[in-house]
Amino acid sequence: MPLSKPQNSHVLSQFSLKGKNAIVTGGSRGIGYEVVVGLAEAGANVAFTYSTTKDADAIAAKIASETGVIVKAYHGDVRNVDSIKETINKITAEFGSLHVVVANAGIATHIDALNYTPEQFSEIMRVNLDGAFYTAQAAGQIFKKQGYGNVIFTASVSAILVNVPQKQMAYNASKAGVVQMARCLAVEWVDFARVNCISPGFIATDMLSVHPEEWRKQWFSMIPAARLCDPCELKGAYVFLASDASSYMTGANMVIDGAYTLP
Repeated sequence: MPLSKPQNSHVLSQFSLKGKNAIVTGGSRGIGYEVVVGLAEAGANVAFTYSTTKDADAIAAKIASETGVIVKAYHGDVRNVDSIKETINKITAEFGSLHVVVANAGIATHIDALNYTPEQFSEIMRVNLDGAFYTAQAAGQIFKKQGYGNVIFTASVSAILVNVPQKQMAYNASKAGVVQMARCLAVEWVDFARVNCISPGFIATDMLSVHPEEWRKQWFSMIPAARLCDPCELKGAYVFLASDASSYMTGANMVIDGAYTLP
């Protein structure tokens, strides 16, 4: 059982992922890229999926060279249940086993709720919520057969508050769904998998860099830390949840936001 009491060991050894195999969806850039790097630095062999990145294989080779573990890129579409299941099964067969899956792929749009088209609303849900579930479901089927496994979702502080001044109702709703989904799966799958969430605040990625300067100024005025988070600052949290250091932790939502959600 994933929550069975582990043997007591030196605390630093509990963070090691040596000998474990992990999958990260949307791992070619942004938060996902840093998650891949962090898991690899901790000793895991890592496969990551991508959708449009043209140099994904080169990215994987670079991380593998720098960390000394196996890192491979796989094209996959989390929106398509058959596609992501096939990709996860393929990776598991090639790596020999699967220990950790990070459902990270996501997109954001900023549209007035009165103006959302059905297609625009559906696309957000297909990637952020449906895709996260399809990823977890495919992994969960493997984990149940193995008797062990670990799912980590990338959610957002947008799951627990309403961001301003941008209008992103669909994104917020999708991420709130991810947090609740993780809680439900943590209970439903407690016999064979741990399931947790990480909810980042404002992270310095391409997703934020395209926004108007006035938006950024308003965000900074609302963040007690008074700066954006570098994606590399999230690596440790993902390694923690992926490792035995968090062996009794399931159903949690780790908020990492420079105190943005506190005032």
